[in-house]
Amino acid sequence: MQKWDVFVMGDINIDLVVPGVETLPPMGSEMVIPAMPTFVGGGAALFAMGTAKLGMKTVFQGRIGRDPYGAFIRQEIRRVGVDDTLLHDDERPTGISICFTGPRDRCFVTCAGTNDGLSLDELNLDEVRNARHIHLTGYQGAANHDEYKRTLINIREMGNITVSMDVGWDPTGEWPEAICELFPLIDIVLMNETECLHYMRRETVHTCAARIAESAGMAVIKLGSRGSLACRSGRILEVPAFRVEAVDTTGAGDSFNAGFISAYLRGENTEICLMTGNACGALSVTAMGGNTAFPAAEQLEQFLAAHGKRN
Repeated sequence: MQKWDVFVMGDINIDLVVPGVETLPPMGSEMVIPAMPTFVGGGAALFAMGTAKLGMKTVFQGRIGRDPYGAFIRQEIRRVGVDDTLLHDDERPTGISICFTGPRDRCFVTCAGTNDGLSLDELNLDEVRNARHIHLTGYQGAANHDEYKRTLINIREMGNITVSMDVGWDPTGEWPEAICELFPLIDIVLMNETECLHYMRRETVHTCAARIAESAGMAVIKLGSRGSLACRSGRILEVPAFRVEAVDTTGAGDSFNAGFISAYLRGENTEICLMTGNACGALSVTAMGGNTAFPAAEQLEQFLAAHGKRN
C-alpha cells in the first residue's frame, strides 16, 4: 500500500485579487475598492488542492516563506486535506501575484519569492516512491529541459508510479521540439490548445494530439469553452464543456487537470475522465479564486446529476 495517491511538486504562492479594475490609477493618485481577497495560487498548488478535495491522498512538495502569507498557505492546504510535510519553510518571502481584474481583461504584478529557482533536482525521489502517481508542472524549455528528462528517467525506473505533466506556456516563445524527448516518459501529457499547436507545429489540435500520443501514454488537450479531448492508441475522443457563468477563470486548467487525474486514478474510462475534468474546470470559474469553487466529491456528483451525467 502506498502512502499517497498523488505526489505534486511545483509552484505555490499567494494570489491577491483586485477586482473591478478597468485601468490602473496614475502615479500619485489612489483608487479605493470594496474588497481585495487573498487566495492560494500557483498551478501545482491548485492541482494538489483539487485532487485532495476529490478524496485523493495528496502530498505537496514546495517552498513558502516564514511569514504570514506562508502560514496562510499552510493552513489552507491542510484545511482541504493536502499533506504538507514536504512543504518547506524558506528564509525568503512567500511568492505573491497581484491580479488586477476588469470586465474584459486582467494584468498581474508578481514577485516569485520562494518559487524563484525551484528545480526538479530538489524532488525527493525517496518519498516519490511512496506515491501511486506524480504530477509535474513548470517546464521552461531549454532552461530546464535536461533536469526534466533526468527526473522523468529516474521516476520511470521506479516502475510502479504513473506520471502526468502539464506542459504550460513557454514564456520564451521558443516552443522547443526537444519536448518530444520527454513524451515516452510520461503517461498523460496535458496541454491547452494554443500550447499544443505551438509545440507540435501542426495545423489542427487533432493532428497535434495524435502526434503526442504516438510516444506518450495519452495526450489530453483542454479546449476552453469547447471542452476537451484525449488521444490514446490512435483514437481521439472529444467531450463538450459544461455551460456556466464565469466569474474568475484563474486556475480553470489546473482544476480540469485535478478532475481528470482523480478520475484516472479511480480507474474510470477516458470519457468519464474528460467529463470529470470539464466539470471541475467549469465549477472552478464560478467564484473568485483558483480553488474556491472547486468541488468536493459529493458536490461534483450533484453537478453531474443536474446536467444529466453520472460519474
